[in-house]
Amino acid sequence: MASILIIDDDAQLCRTLSRIIERIGHRVQTATTFALGFEIARTEDIDLVLLDVRLPDADGLEQLPAIQAVPSAPEVIILTGYAGPDGAELAIQGNAWDYLDKPASLDTVTLSVKRALQYRAEKQLAHSPVHLQRLGIVGESPAIKTCLDLVARAAPSNANILISGETGTGKELFARAIHANSPRASRNFVIIDCTALPEELIESILFGHKKGAFTGADRNEEGLIRHAHGGTLFLDEVGELPLSMQKAFLRVLQEKHYRPVGSSEELHSDFRLVAATNRDLDKRVESGHFRHDLLFRLRSLSLHLPPLRERTEDIRDLAVHHLMMLCDSYNVGMKGFSPDFLSMMGEYRWPGNVRELFGALEYAMTQALEEQTLFPYHLPTHIRAQVVRSSFEGAVSPPSGGEIFVPPSTGNGATDRNHFPKWKEFRKALVNDGEKQYLQNLLALAEGDVKSASRLSDLSVPRIYELLRKHGLSTR
Repeated sequence: MASILIIDDDAQLCRTLSRIIERIGHRVQTATTFALGFEIARTEDIDLVLLDVRLPDADGLEQLPAIQAVPSAPEVIILTGYAGPDGAELAIQGNAWDYLDKPASLDTVTLSVKRALQYRAEKQLAHSPVHLQRLGIVGESPAIKTCLDLVARAAPSNANILISGETGTGKELFARAIHANSPRASRNFVIIDCTALPEELIESILFGHKKGAFTGADRNEEGLIRHAHGGTLFLDEVGELPLSMQKAFLRVLQEKHYRPVGSSEELHSDFRLVAATNRDLDKRVESGHFRHDLLFRLRSLSLHLPPLRERTEDIRDLAVHHLMMLCDSYNVGMKGFSPDFLSMMGEYRWPGNVRELFGALEYAMTQALEEQTLFPYHLPTHIRAQVVRSSFEGAVSPPSGGEIFVPPSTGNGATDRNHFPKWKEFRKALVNDGEKQYLQNLLALAEGDVKSASRLSDLSVPRIYELLRKHGLSTR
């Protein structure tokens, strides 16, 4: 018997769904607000949540990560009477089990519930406790836990893995974790930086060469592919691999055979491939700079690392972890953080991601070697300047020739004290209006293209969809 929670403000629907689910032998609880449902999910062992989108106190899609992060990590089926392609995409990107349009048929709901519970049961049966070697991967956010779960599932296999993410998100660190947790851990982890391969020597570097194959080849050399035999070959920034080499590498990837430069003999290398990129390889394919058949081979499994700005809850843990290492290397006692130091780090956008964060901490460390506590003043000037500037730029400017707030009047010219808004209400309304205007201007500039809007605004595509839904806006 599974434990199922329905979070929906439609009491009649809750009763109907409860009868259906109880009829197939499961225990059901219901909640008509997100707050009540979340408290149940947080404190009890729940297997499956049926979650409405438009709740009185929350947006179900926005709260999907919170539900998934409770101790029992339930599967989630999204229910909505306002189904659409944007919401469906966001739900699936958020790892929801299913996305159902209300009113869904009894058979549809029953089948989705049965399949979700079957998947959960098989997953729990197959899942044995594993001590995952993190190798310095820090964070407990839902986004990082999802990535680590994929590492744990992918590491024992031989499937090719494509790791994507912005510069500085830790792609090499995750590649090393995949290798360290695999059966190949005792063999070589070979890194090939595709941005640093000289085109005239690339074949020799990868495949090796025979003595006399070209000027300067005074001895036989094994290539990096041979060094990776039995281990893992990591192609960093694979999107920069020259087009002239992509066909040759595709054959090596398929057959695991290659021919050194100047040799008539083919050699074999049993390597596992992990590739990484900060580029949109689908666009590289469209522009003719990357082979589509190679891309299909590279991403048997895909792992996308979130930018730091989308997992700010990990900043404190990252800062503490790296500061401990810095204090140890500088041979000084552990330093503390002032609350506003961490607050400023949480407000900064970190375009360089974790790599930039670590650089900023090292800078702060050098500025405070003789002090016990790190303050915002110790951070690099450009970080402090940007956070302060953003605090002013985030304010909504008054309309030209008008006031941003006109006190309510009683009708005879006096201020109506009974209807004067509270500060929090006024500020919330002002920010809400500003967000909506920003999104409208953003979509107009991007001509309704969400990916273009993402690049212009530095917001992720899922976050843009969340904001559009929040403000009742459409891309059309």
